This record gives sequence, C-alpha cells and structure tokens, in this order.
Amino acid sequence: MSEKNGTPATPAGSTGPRPEPLRFFGTTWVDHDNGYTARRIAVTVGSLATAAASCLVLRFAYEGLQIAEVGNFVAVVVVVMFAVCSALAFRHTWDGFTQRPDPERQASLRGLLAIGFVGSLLAYFLRSLTEAPGEKLHRQEYETARQQHETRTTRRTGNPAKKRRRT
Repeated sequence: MSEKNGTPATPAGSTGPRPEPLRFFGTTWVDHDNGYTARRIAVTVGSLATAAASCLVLRFAYEGLQIAEVGNFVAVVVVVMFAVCSALAFRHTWDGFTQRPDPERQASLRGLLAIGFVGSLLAYFLRSLTEAPGEKLHRQEYETARQQHETRTTRRTGNPAKKRRRT
C-alpha cells in the first residue's frame, strides 16, 4: 500500500483493474483500512459543520436584505430560490452516489448546484453516516471489473487440469 495517497501498490507486470480513489478517502474504501473510520468521522463532522456555517452565512444574507428594506416579495423569492435549489442539489448529489451523473447534465446544472450548496453538503453528510460517499457505486464497478478481468484471464489461460490430452 502506498503511504502517500492510500492507493494499493500494483505489482510490476500486473494488468488487473485498480480501484478508483474517492475524494477524502483515496482507496481506503476497498478494505476499510488506513484510517477509513477516522476519515468517515471527519467527513461526517466536517460536512455537517460546513452546512451549519453555510446556513449561518445565508441567514446573514437574509438579514442584509431586511436591513436594505427590499420588501417582503424579494425576501420570499430569495428564500424560496435557496430552498428549491438546495432540494434539487440534494437530490442530484444523492443520485450521484448510486449512478454516474451525465457530464452534459452536470455542466448544465452547475449554477443550480452552486446556489443549492447546502443541499449537497447535507446529502454528503447523510451518506457519510453509512459509507464513504460514492463507495457503493465504486465497489460495484470495481467488483464487476475484477470479475471481467478474471473471466478474460481464465479464458486465455484456461484451467490446465480440464484440458484434454491429445493422443
């Protein structure tokens, strides 16, 4: 195991699949080693603390609108906009933990996700309570790649015990 990034060292000449690193976790999610539990706790606490601090900043922004006396309509529109964008960002982030997002759709939603950052932080917090965010998706893809690699390798080399001898 490489100490720098938590990526398993690949033996020279190995052609097998390698696990894809996750943000904050590297590849510690594969075997739940090298501080995986501590990282999960840190991610859980960090994402919740960041979401709480973000809500505090949004409250200051709302109070700024009240001080500026922009009117109730504008204040309500701003609150509804942040609530809707946060709900959409939560859903989009949550879905991203179970399936790969479409890059074109991701690019088109970039502004909405930026506005609804609190929803994304809360999705990250809730997912980190049970696993590293995205671990299930990466584990499925990694296991599938390993099985396909083993199947290809077995087909190429075959099992010598099962080969028929020519007479």
